[in-house]
Amino acid sequence: MTQAILQPVVVLLAWTMFMWAWMYVTRIPAMQQAKIDVANLKGGTGKDLDAVLPQSVQWKAHNYNHLLDEPTIFYAVCIVLAIIGHGEGINVAVAWLYVALRIAHSLVQATVNRVAVRFLLFASSSMCLIVLIFHAAIPIFDLHLHG
Repeated sequence: MTQAILQPVVVLLAWTMFMWAWMYVTRIPAMQQAKIDVANLKGGTGKDLDAVLPQSVQWKAHNYNHLLDEPTIFYAVCIVLAIIGHGEGINVAVAWLYVALRIAHSLVQATVNRVAVRFLLFASSSMCLIVLIFHAAIPIFDLHLHG
């Protein structure tokens, strides 16, 4: 198994937990300031808190949720590439680029939250995923792509 591709996986996992911590470091004081009675707060989608908490606080929570969505595909394809012995070279470079783009996306969303910039970063990271999936499909399906 080629483990180099697992390094960006672990970095993105750690980044996700960093965003989790940043979310709570900002969310708990904002909830206290808004005088939200946590003891009597009932579960929901979080939209009830969005109506009360400042947007800049919400952005961290929204990004944490985003890190639990599409990156699951990244984790899966990287593990596949590692298992089949293709977790090196260009695949590692593309995986690191994916992680860098996702971290940049997090920083933009958690701070200035410019949708146009976020979209560009998200679309670019999605292209990285497509490349990794394609690179996993070639050996898995024994595709011969030369003329």
